[in-house]
Amino acid sequence: MAEKPMRVIKGLKIDPLIFTQKFVNGCNIHNCSGECCYYGVYAESTEFEVIMGIKDRIIQSMDDSQTKDYTAWFEEPNEDPDFKSGIAVGTEVYNGKCVFLDKQGFCTLQKIAHENGENKWKYKPLYCILFPLVISDGVFTIDDGHLERMHFCNRKEVQTSTVFEVCTEEIIHVLGQDGYEELLKYRDEYFKELNK
Repeated sequence: MAEKPMRVIKGLKIDPLIFTQKFVNGCNIHNCSGECCYYGVYAESTEFEVIMGIKDRIIQSMDDSQTKDYTAWFEEPNEDPDFKSGIAVGTEVYNGKCVFLDKQGFCTLQKIAHENGENKWKYKPLYCILFPLVISDGVFTIDDGHLERMHFCNRKEVQTSTVFEVCTEEIIHVLGQDGYEELLKYRDEYFKELNK
């Protein structure tokens, strides 16, 4: 029997795994020191430009575990169809973590937004915001490859909720409130079909 096609919401195919994948019941840096940020992340070219536009402010907020040499913050751009511009720019890893992660496990980009009284995600790349969600080949799904590398968030005993339950704010950030409402209906239909 052929698999049912994935539901499409706001141009993204929705992997129903987001409804069932277990995850920790919220982010707590004290448990992991921001381990999900150790490997760097891909940023949209426009996100790269925004970050570089505030480089002096970023340098001012960095600690001694981070490089203040802004020419060492990013990899060379690559083509990637999952980004609107078709271009992705990876953040570099420095001292075993993303260049923007401080020694306490906090993101300098998010700290700056908080200090400025702005939206906490104003300067963060989308893929930082989304973890453990990801958009891959046009599918809104779980970044299971990255999740498997986690020492805390990947432990079964701390995975007490689903990604869908924990990441409401992140899902709305991508799909909007109306897209989220449509996703709720899809989730209900999915479980109804599953329990037949």
